[in-house]
Amino acid sequence: GPVDAGGSAGQLLVTRTTVNMMSLLGIMMLAGIVVNNAILLIEFITQLRERGLPRREAILQAGQTRLRPILMTALVSIMGGLPVALGIGSSGAEWRKPLGIAVLGGLTTSTFLTLFVIPVVYTLLDDLVTRRRRRAVPAGLPQPVAGAESGEQP
Repeated sequence: GPVDAGGSAGQLLVTRTTVNMMSLLGIMMLAGIVVNNAILLIEFITQLRERGLPRREAILQAGQTRLRPILMTALVSIMGGLPVALGIGSSGAEWRKPLGIAVLGGLTTSTFLTLFVIPVVYTLLDDLVTRRRRRAVPAGLPQPVAGAESGEQP
């Protein structure tokens, strides 16, 4: 996504590495890791809201609880990709170097941005869905209370 591709592009630019098949493969790998982290966060927010927590509390608690697994996933991937990015290894190491650079650059930025951008996007989309539900109720019927679906108090 845009969160991880920006970091990859920036790192490729800083290291003066060309965009080639290996760097694009690294960006595709990175997209899977970033999406997995976002799913972890959003799923936990949803579970907390189903238990009756208000949206804001659920987002804050999910961020605190899922911080460690998200950071561990990112750090393991970064450490694993470091030898590839540095070109350490046997023959063909230079050929794989753009893959490691793209993954390291994207993971570094996207890990931290995921923890900030995903909750904001979740809040904006939740507000949009709530507004659409209010408009969908025909005139003359009582309007649903904001957040009533998730147990959130108005």
